[in-house]
Amino acid sequence: MFPLRIAGLRFAPAGRPLLDGVDLELSGEGISVILGPNGAGKTLLLRLLAGLLPAHGGGVDWGGAPEPAGRLAMVFQQPMLLRLSVFANVEFALWPQAIRPAGRKARTLAVLERVGLAHRARDSARLLSGGERQRLALARAWAMAPRLLLLDEPTASLDPTATEAVETIIREIRTDGAKVLMTTHNLGQATRLADDIIFLADGRVQEHETAHRFFARPHSPAARAYLQGELPWRIAFDR
Repeated sequence: MFPLRIAGLRFAPAGRPLLDGVDLELSGEGISVILGPNGAGKTLLLRLLAGLLPAHGGGVDWGGAPEPAGRLAMVFQQPMLLRLSVFANVEFALWPQAIRPAGRKARTLAVLERVGLAHRARDSARLLSGGERQRLALARAWAMAPRLLLLDEPTASLDPTATEAVETIIREIRTDGAKVLMTTHNLGQATRLADDIIFLADGRVQEHETAHRFFARPHSPAARAYLQGELPWRIAFDR
């Protein structure tokens, strides 16, 4: 599945290029954060990798194969949950796997414990708060033991306490062996979580650097303008 190599990836509905030749290579470790202005194509890139949209050009090489060999999971900005119990939402994701009922139950309860929702296992998912719903969506993905986890703005509408809880879960999923690729507009979150930054603008990858180097010394004018415009203070870059 890794290294994941993206070459010349295009998405151009009705001939309008929204992603216009994305080139990118990712290792199978760490947390990679995609930054960029609105409309840069961050969410589109995740959806293309997840197979939810068809590419109009270019391709993706999954460690030498045309399709991912390991499990891939995606969690959306607005969690997509079943109108069932908290427990059933997680267990449902395990049905395609060859796991006996007792094993499914044990894994479901274990992952709910890790995200702090074991005490709500019997409750309807509709009764959860926004932060709890996102933790449940992460638990469902985590239970699948994904090799690649795609996260689209996972804390966009959450308060600081809920955001901290979600970030802790993301780190634990990374520690468990999943590669995490996520989008965010929260630059503080990017500095806390990212091992490397992918800066997307005008439908292309403008920079791919370690997080420290990107925030200290962005080399593209687009990245410098983005950081200076997004941060609530003026920033002087290292020379």
